[in-house]
Amino acid sequence: MSLGPLLPGATLGVMGGGQLGRMFVHAAQALGYRTAVLDPDAASPAGLVSHHHIATGYLDEAGLATLADVADAVTTEFENVPADALRTLATRRPVAPAGDAVAICQDRAREKAHFGASGVPCAPYALIETPEQLAAVDGALLPGILKTARLGYDGKGQVRVADRAALAAAWDALGRVACVLEQRLALRLELSVIVARGGDGQVVHFPVQQNLHRDGILAVTEVPAPGVSPALAAQAVQRAGAIAAEMGYVGVLCVEFFVVDDAAGGLALVANEMAPRPHNSGHYTIDACDCSQFEAQVRCMAGLPLVVPRLHSPALMLNLLGDLWFDAAGTEREPAWAPVLALPGTHLHLYGKTSARRGRKMGHLTITAADAATARATADRAAQLLGLPPL
Repeated sequence: MSLGPLLPGATLGVMGGGQLGRMFVHAAQALGYRTAVLDPDAASPAGLVSHHHIATGYLDEAGLATLADVADAVTTEFENVPADALRTLATRRPVAPAGDAVAICQDRAREKAHFGASGVPCAPYALIETPEQLAAVDGALLPGILKTARLGYDGKGQVRVADRAALAAAWDALGRVACVLEQRLALRLELSVIVARGGDGQVVHFPVQQNLHRDGILAVTEVPAPGVSPALAAQAVQRAGAIAAEMGYVGVLCVEFFVVDDAAGGLALVANEMAPRPHNSGHYTIDACDCSQFEAQVRCMAGLPLVVPRLHSPALMLNLLGDLWFDAAGTEREPAWAPVLALPGTHLHLYGKTSARRGRKMGHLTITAADAATARATADRAAQLLGLPPL
């Protein structure tokens, strides 16, 4: 179905009501669009700020029909929205990204096969769906990381395994569901690239981002990426674009890469995973770029022209997890925002979630400055004030 152009005044729908949907809604409304959110949670962050909130399950026929009635185009805010729901919506409205593309991102085995079809290397891996495949695993893949093929994110559904005995035990612990065993690589850096691809095949990209994860959850994003050469950054952008093009993708796509040593003594890029939506590592674009990843998402689904985003300020983004809402004794309290917001260049974004839980993404703090060194020093001070580990 043709994508737009849909001009401001039209209604843009989003499947999913979390923080990514909330920031999408804010971006769409800033451009003059009306918005509709489908999410079963009556208090979903995006639903609370949208013109329409359809509080049904993602496969509810009546809910999908209502969304198609009120929205002129639909997108998704996370990859685990059922692909079939997007396919159903696509019979009536433009949907970007398409259900078939989202289905690839929902399955690690299909995702890795897609990397290969795009000419992009990933870590050596094996699919494990049966006891026979488990027994036949190449010993060169150990030590490795066993990951569920579906529904894993932020470190969930992943187990580090050192040998065959640990691998068998881990597969049992994960319920013997379909899994992917990846060889554990010695990482130099973790990067991500966010690209936006229009229905006409035009691709624009945001700056390459350098990421730090703690316990499998993104903790810090830094832009410009301090450990990345222009040549390596260009290669990451090219590969992310190739991955999007191979899917005929329309929308915002984030591709995460590992940087590892190569056999010649240089550095090599290895694709880790991709997300068919704006990404946590791109939240800094709201404050540090002249077009955010969420505005790019609006432009893609509405068929508007894509502009090359410009980074106007070096930035660091600190993820704010629910742990910050608890003191050392486990008593819930509000973090001390005042001294943090007294620091120059700080931009606090809280997601409107009704309760804090440890490990739950509650917001983020972006620090911008005239130069990268100042941004990093200010971010380090903010982390200290909040009780976060040093950068």
